[in-house]
Amino acid sequence: MDIQKEINKTGGFTNIELLAKQVVEGFISGMHKSPFHGFSAEFAEHKVYNNGESTKHIDWKLFAKTDKLFTKRYEEETNLRCHIIIDNSSSMHYPKIKEHHLGSLNKISFAVLATACLMNILKKQRDAIGLSIYSDKYDYYAPEKGSERHHQMLLNSLNQTLLNSSTDKNTETYRFLHQIAEKIHRRSLIFLFTDMFQATSSPEKLFEALRHLKYNKHEVILFHTIDSEKEINFDFSNRPTRFVDVETGEHINVYADNIKNNYQKEVTSYFYDLKMKCAQYGIKYVLADTTKDFDKILTTYLVERQKFT
Repeated sequence: MDIQKEINKTGGFTNIELLAKQVVEGFISGMHKSPFHGFSAEFAEHKVYNNGESTKHIDWKLFAKTDKLFTKRYEEETNLRCHIIIDNSSSMHYPKIKEHHLGSLNKISFAVLATACLMNILKKQRDAIGLSIYSDKYDYYAPEKGSERHHQMLLNSLNQTLLNSSTDKNTETYRFLHQIAEKIHRRSLIFLFTDMFQATSSPEKLFEALRHLKYNKHEVILFHTIDSEKEINFDFSNRPTRFVDVETGEHINVYADNIKNNYQKEVTSYFYDLKMKCAQYGIKYVLADTTKDFDKILTTYLVERQKFT
């Protein structure tokens, strides 16, 4: 079976691999180095610093103690392990859109396309990529591998995620994050795409799960995927409207303006706490607003990362 041809028939993205290549085309080639190069380097030993060498890896703490210059030597400097996690609950499929393309993305299609782009970058480096997708159950898991067959299998799973959008798919994100954290033993780069909305669990459980992902010195990047027009600005017409929770099915009939101020106050406070907790735990927080330009969100993050790599 030609997996790529099957992908093109799914009705998700017409050709997700080609689209991902177009998004990153020229971006990595225009950089002096990959934004992910050398992340998984493990410290091996110290060696005496020689004049003329790069000062990048000088151990300044050791210098303060010994008054001598030593540099850190690393192993596996070009081997990266990356695991990407996607929240596939019903709220991630909001708002409903007729067609998935670069100019028309909801939260789940943003997550899927961004994942494909990251996979494209990592594939060029022959790095190992794993994928976890969860909703009310653990929908999909693939360990970190770097083969072409594995890459195509992940692409197929991503497009299937777009198609299988049913209502009433609740989730307890914190529970799956704990499970995933237990699965990843070797130091890895972890991307998490989620709107961080849960119907039943307290924010503290989510924050604790994020903290668990930092275990074993993983580097964690949270792409907080939201639709700012609806989920922050609460941009709805002021007429009798039934608001339905797509995960629980619960509903309320109200005029939007009657609850707008209280809603914005609560959601703004929650998002602020989320960003503060990420900073506290050493997690990179990226606001992924699906109403904004996709290219700008992704490339801004990658350029920023490269500056500090």
